This record gives sequence, structure tokens and C-alpha cells, in this order.
Amino acid sequence: MAGDPRPSPTAQEPPLADPQERLAAERLFGDRLALAERYVAHLASSGIVRGLIGPREVPRLWSRHVLNCAVVEELVPQDARVADVGSGAGLPGLCLALARPDLRLTLIEPLERRVQWLDEVVADLGLTNVRVLRARAEQAKDEVGEVDVVTARAVSALVGLLDITLPLLRGTGELLALKGRSAEQEIEKAQKKLARHGARSTEVLTVGDDLLAEPTTVVRVRL
Repeated sequence: MAGDPRPSPTAQEPPLADPQERLAAERLFGDRLALAERYVAHLASSGIVRGLIGPREVPRLWSRHVLNCAVVEELVPQDARVADVGSGAGLPGLCLALARPDLRLTLIEPLERRVQWLDEVVADLGLTNVRVLRARAEQAKDEVGEVDVVTARAVSALVGLLDITLPLLRGTGELLALKGRSAEQEIEKAQKKLARHGARSTEVLTVGDDLLAEPTTVVRVRL
């Protein structure tokens, strides 16, 4: 006899930012802080129910996810056209859109249920600088159009990520890949692939040192 199916995750109350997180959020989002809080509420509720975020992540939505992504805005040029590959729950794409209304973002996501959620959140937040594209990144070059920056978080190791992100740049621009402590090792393993794609420079940066308890590590690849 078959057992009962696992219960679906239930919506949770959005976490309150602690004083340090609140200060960081105010500096990053400015007069759009209320929209950022609304986004966190979406993550904690429908994002949990529909499987975009694990229930255990709710207490650290601000620190580990939203602020961790938003601090990357300091690396993105003014008025840049940005493609966020494997956008999932909008990390980092929606965080960048909230922090930087000057940016034009395309969120690239292949899974329909995630695309539907992203469309709903973008509409609810009234983000006119964001469009959502259902596609695999390696097939999206023509639909995305001209891109200055490609971002990615938790998509794949760098050696695999290069093949699906750098072609979107059409030979010029930069990849900002949010990584962890293995960033240097990932670069080492990707040396041949970096050369094949004509990378001019590759470096590991940390951002948010003055705002976050744990700064964000980014691999920047420039073509």
C-alpha cells in the first residue's frame, strides 16, 4: 500500500531584517526598500509553496540571498543591459533590478513554473526594467539581443557556465558569476575554456565588505 504523499511546503511569514541587514537594505535599495521587502515576502510565501526556495532558507532570505545578490550592483556599469542566466527565484536578477532601476534586465529561465512565478512577481512589483524569457541560455542569444553584462548564481561550475553565458555577450562585455570559496579552483579548472572564449581577464572579487557580515564572492570574466 502506497504511503501518503509528502505534504506541500507551506507559506511562511517573511523574516524581519536585523539591524545590520536593515542598514544594508536601506543603502542598497533606497526609496525602493518597500519593494524589496515585498519581494522577500513573495519568496517566503509563494516562493516556498511553489518550490523556488527551500523552507529552511526563510530565516536567511535577507542575508544569504537578497542582500548577497544586491551588493553585486556596484560592479555593473550605469544603464547596462543585463542578462541573468538561470534566474530561478530572481537571484540575482530581481535584486539588481530593485537596487538599480537604470539597468535593463532579461531574466532567462527554462522551467515554466519558475517563469510563471517570475512574471507574477515582476508584475506585482511594477518593475518596468525587467522582462522574463523562457529559454535555455545557450538557445537565447537571438532573443536576448545586445547584452553588456551576464550574471549567474548557483547555475553550474565555471567551466560549464562559460559555454552558456559568454556567447550572450557577442564578443564584448563581462560575466559576473556569484561564487563561493571554490572560486579560485574553478578558475584554474576553466583555464582552457577561458582561452577558447577569448577572455581578456578573469578575477575574483569580493563585494559588500562594508555592508554584509559575509561579503559576496564574484568571478568576473571580461571579453
